[in-house]
Amino acid sequence: MTGLLARDLMTPDVVTVPPTTPVMAMARLLADRGISAVPVVDAAGKVLGIVTEADLIRRLAGEEDRPSSWFGALFADPASQAERYARTHGVTAHDLMTEKVVSVAPDTSAAHIAHMMEEQKIRRVVVVEGEKLKGIVSRADLLRALVAPPHVEAELSDERIRRAVMAAMKKEPWTDTFYTMVEVKDGAVTFHGFRRSDTVQKALRVLAENVPGVKSVHDDTQPMPVFIYGGA
Repeated sequence: MTGLLARDLMTPDVVTVPPTTPVMAMARLLADRGISAVPVVDAAGKVLGIVTEADLIRRLAGEEDRPSSWFGALFADPASQAERYARTHGVTAHDLMTEKVVSVAPDTSAAHIAHMMEEQKIRRVVVVEGEKLKGIVSRADLLRALVAPPHVEAELSDERIRRAVMAAMKKEPWTDTFYTMVEVKDGAVTFHGFRRSDTVQKALRVLAENVPGVKSVHDDTQPMPVFIYGGA
């Protein structure tokens, strides 16, 4: 996914609804189009919020809500109760929508979008330019980019690959470039020397596999001798 931006990943021509759209109309829209969310926009195209499958299911589940007991009411937060009532009994997109929508610019990197989704535990972000909606990037879009074959413009030299692997190792605190050496031949990376643990051995393989141009990874390291490890 290195180098990919939101504009490369996003689904353009997103289906949107105005805030007055009835609940049942949105449910049919999601079912008919096979989508899991729909942005709510005003007449100027500004994103006001988003309605997801979860919002619609919450609306359906709200029909089973029962008034809390008098004891429970003593500790309940009236504001939270009122918000839940509005979202579980509302009849339009404006009532159900999540107003706090996470948005990114078209030139936001795929890595940053993935980090935002993981950190904020969300399934999608909207792509906006100014205040106008340009598209949506979902987890599925990121996965498709992840499994897409990498685009290599030119064959990288073995020495260039070796330097890239060494540079990546120097960024990680768990590597040991003093006792671990790197050899590259025809795009195949081989590690020589010593390793501190099997966990480091596995992590080195993953590190090398993420370097552009690497075709295979081989480990020829040996466990770190006690006399070296103790003095390291």
